[in-house]
Amino acid sequence: MRDAFERDLVDALPRLRRFALSLCRRPDVADDLVQTTVERAVAGRGRYDPATRLDPWLFRILRNAWIDQTRRAATRGTEIDVADAPEAATVDGPRVTEAALMLQRTEAAMATLPADQREVIVLVCFEEMSYAEAAEVLGIPKGTVMSRLARGRAALAGKMGIE
Repeated sequence: MRDAFERDLVDALPRLRRFALSLCRRPDVADDLVQTTVERAVAGRGRYDPATRLDPWLFRILRNAWIDQTRRAATRGTEIDVADAPEAATVDGPRVTEAALMLQRTEAAMATLPADQREVIVLVCFEEMSYAEAAEVLGIPKGTVMSRLARGRAALAGKMGIE
C-alpha cells in the first residue's frame, strides 16, 4: 500500500518531466533527470517536511540534478548523439496545424530566452507554482521571480509579435 509521499511523488512525475524537458530539451536526458530526482527524493525522504507541498521540493532536487549534470558535462567536452532526428508529426486539419505551428513558434521563442527567465516562466505559467514556491525551487527571492517573469513574458510577447 502506498503512503501519501509515494502517491504525491508518482502524481508529480509528468510535471517533473515537463520541467526537465524545458531545461535540457532532450527527452532521454529529461527521463534520466526525473529518475535521478526520484532516487534522490526517496533517499532523502527523511529531510522532506510533510507540512509543506512536495512539488517545490522535488523541482528543487531536479534543478540541482540538472546543474550537477551540466557541470559534469562541461568537463567532458562536446558530445554528439547520432540518434538525434526530428520526430515526424501527423497533423489532422487546419486547426491542429495552426496550433502546432503556434506551439513550435512559442517553443522556439522560449528557447531564445535567457535560462533564468525560461525557468521562471515554466515554473509559474506551466507548472502553476506560486511565486514563493518558484522562488524556493530556484533559491532566489520572490521579487526576483516576479521581475524575471515580467521580463520573460515581455520578451516572449515581443518575439511572438504580441503587443
